[in-house]
Amino acid sequence: MTDPMTTRRLYGRRQGHKLRLGQADLVERLLPEISVPEEGPLDAVTLFGKDCPLEVEIGFGAGEHLAGQAMARRETGFIGCEPFLNGVVGALAHVRDEELDNVRIHMGDALDVLERLPDASLSRVYLLHPDPWRKARHAKRRMVNHGPLDLIAAKLKPGAEFRLGTDDPTYCRWAMMVLGQRRDFVWSAQTAADFLTRPEDWPETRYERKARRQGREVWYFRYIYQPVA
Repeated sequence: MTDPMTTRRLYGRRQGHKLRLGQADLVERLLPEISVPEEGPLDAVTLFGKDCPLEVEIGFGAGEHLAGQAMARRETGFIGCEPFLNGVVGALAHVRDEELDNVRIHMGDALDVLERLPDASLSRVYLLHPDPWRKARHAKRRMVNHGPLDLIAAKLKPGAEFRLGTDDPTYCRWAMMVLGQRRDFVWSAQTAADFLTRPEDWPETRYERKARRQGREVWYFRYIYQPVA
């Protein structure tokens, strides 16, 4: 029987509104240049032509956070994974406008990329405002489950960081419960301000702005990966 905590499947539409001419051109010309190879092992040299720190964002939305991190630390290689075409187009526009040569994009399941990276190769993994799948019967679809977390843990360097952002109370409680069951992810918060205030090196996304406009709280979780002996 398949373990529901490790079920692999993408849900939802892959494309929303029809692309405009300029957006279609980005997909046709720029995306092939910076796409993660579809097959084979991955590492910094394969992706960026040099040995450099690597970070992965799972589900980057329209790419604001991904681009902000890449602009701030151009010596780091960023891999952004997003299954939805319209989000990919947003990220491509940031790459073009900011002339980012340290971003690679995978339009698909982030777990497919993580599996191909070397163990202990990532400095950070970001999961920001994932789909909460609020109904209990859909809990197995949440990225914060032990199966995906096992894979993320395997790819993080000791002392590396897993960042989770959400404005959904259901997901917040679920994530705290699941991560609280693990000994390899240590929550770094010391005070309430540590998870209620967006850190300076955490670029704001449109999802956060929308949540705050609508009067919802946003939670910022930072977990440090510590291998369990």
